[in-house]
Amino acid sequence: MLVKRETLIPTSYSVILAVSGTHLINDLIQFLLPALYPVFKSQYSLNYFQLGLLTLAQQITACILQPLMGLYGDIKPKPYTLAVSLGVVAVGIVMLATANSFPLLLLAAIVLGTGSALFHPEASRVCRMASGGKLGFAQSSFQVGGNVGTALGPLAAALFVLPLGQISTVWFGLFAVLGVIILLWVARWFSNHQRIMQSTAAPQISLPQMPRKRLIFAFAIIGALLLSKFVYIETFKSYYAFFLIEKFELGIQEAQTMLFVFLGAVAVGTFVGGPVGDRIGRRKVIWVSIVGALPFALILPHANLMGTIALSIFVGLILASAFSAIVVYAQELLPQKVGMVSGFVFGFAFGVGALGAAALGALADQVGMQQMYNYMSILLCLGFLTVFLPDIE
Repeated sequence: MLVKRETLIPTSYSVILAVSGTHLINDLIQFLLPALYPVFKSQYSLNYFQLGLLTLAQQITACILQPLMGLYGDIKPKPYTLAVSLGVVAVGIVMLATANSFPLLLLAAIVLGTGSALFHPEASRVCRMASGGKLGFAQSSFQVGGNVGTALGPLAAALFVLPLGQISTVWFGLFAVLGVIILLWVARWFSNHQRIMQSTAAPQISLPQMPRKRLIFAFAIIGALLLSKFVYIETFKSYYAFFLIEKFELGIQEAQTMLFVFLGAVAVGTFVGGPVGDRIGRRKVIWVSIVGALPFALILPHANLMGTIALSIFVGLILASAFSAIVVYAQELLPQKVGMVSGFVFGFAFGVGALGAAALGALADQVGMQQMYNYMSILLCLGFLTVFLPDIE
């Protein structure tokens, strides 16, 4: 049985750049929550488990809503959903700035997660539309915007939010408003693209459809790989500052700067993974990425400060290169349901990462942060399941 892949149009670099830029804004604002964890821990007497619950509240919302929003977009595309999403994010960051208790912080985290859930499936779909067949490049460009935003989060916290206090995060709502303006322009392009696709008589490319059982098995493997990658990365992001403070007695601002270095490496690795996947195959990138990071992750908890920083860079570079390849590989499995697949991948990744971060935060309360870092490296062993992914290229 054959299914049709979308007609290709020339690559629209301006649209890809616009969506990547708004991804930067969204993820910068989203990461202000974990970047403020050291402040919340001392100001509101929160433990690691409660901090993990904030991550869970933010990410589990995205986990539940993203596949549903993606499927709805497949059936009834709504170009202006993207602009609405950053409007919701703007509301969330104002709530975060003014929250004065754990329940209110939890509510702010949920609103931020809702905005992110609305954003990612449609943004991924638009980048695929604008790719002109350069699927890995487009997806990597989209992802690297988010990674740069995430990397800037702790830097913004160290230079701006921590000195000025929690209330200063309200100013980041202006970035969300800028994102809304950009996405209104993208929405108009989206609408024009739909009209072109409906009127064009260009030939379409056909792909073989995988049997249902094999498809379910492939997505189960993808789920395990996402668990391996995102529980590790979300836990690393949430607690790396505490790890450095506990082990090396760094100050909060120094620790946040080191987190910026790790997240910068993640951004670079994300961008490299997509184009490389276009050239050598996505399955190969997935295989090398997740398993390749394992030895560095195992050594990292036992290194000195400079070694820890260097190893965190290697882990970030290698591990992050898999995600764009995983997204495009999953889209190729079901090219007729790009939105739903994108929502599943993003939603599951965020959700399982948040659950894992909460669970490992509870573990850190019991055994200590350094010991927890020893244990979580074992997660990357799930990368060996890549060998069972069907070869569809």
